[in-house]
Amino acid sequence: MNIGFYCGYINEICNFFYGGADLKKVSLEINGKKVAKEIPDHTLLSVLLRDILNLTGTHVGCDTSQCGACVVHIDGKSVKSCTVFAADLKGSKITTIEGLAKNGKMHPMQEAFKKLHGLQCGFCTPGMVMSAVDLLKNKKNPSDKEIRDWLEGNICRCTGYQNIVAAVKEAASKM
Repeated sequence: MNIGFYCGYINEICNFFYGGADLKKVSLEINGKKVAKEIPDHTLLSVLLRDILNLTGTHVGCDTSQCGACVVHIDGKSVKSCTVFAADLKGSKITTIEGLAKNGKMHPMQEAFKKLHGLQCGFCTPGMVMSAVDLLKNKKNPSDKEIRDWLEGNICRCTGYQNIVAAVKEAASKM
C-alpha cells in the first residue's frame, strides 16, 4: 500500500471523526530490527505491521478483538494487535509470526503445527502460534484444559481444536 495514500486516507477519517490526526514518530524494535516511522496517532499496531511495514503474517479477521488472528508479542506478552495504537508503544519490542523463525529454521511451535496438522485454512494459525508460544513461556507442561483455556480468545472456524492442542503439547516437549 502506498504510505502517502494510506496516511492521507487515515488523516481524512481522523479529521472526520476526531477533528484531526496528529502524526507521531514511533520507534520500535520489530522482529529484532529497529523501526522508526511517522504515523497518524490513531494507527493500530495491526495496520502498522500489515499495511505500512508489509508484515502480512499478522492477520486481521474481525477488527473487534474477538478472533485472535492478529496476536503478536509486545515486550514478550501475547497481545491482539488490533487493540493497540502503535504510537503508544514507543520503545517496545514487537515479535510477529515472521520473527519466530531463526536462521531459516521454524520455531518448535511452528514445526509442531505443521507436523500435527494444527491448521486447515491457516488464517488463524499466526495468532494461535503466537498465543501458544506465550502460554509455554508461562506454563511448561500445560494440560489440555489449560491449553484450551489459554487459546479461548483465538477462534478457528475450520478445526475442532484437537490438532491445535496436540501441536501445543508437542511443542511443549521440545521447548
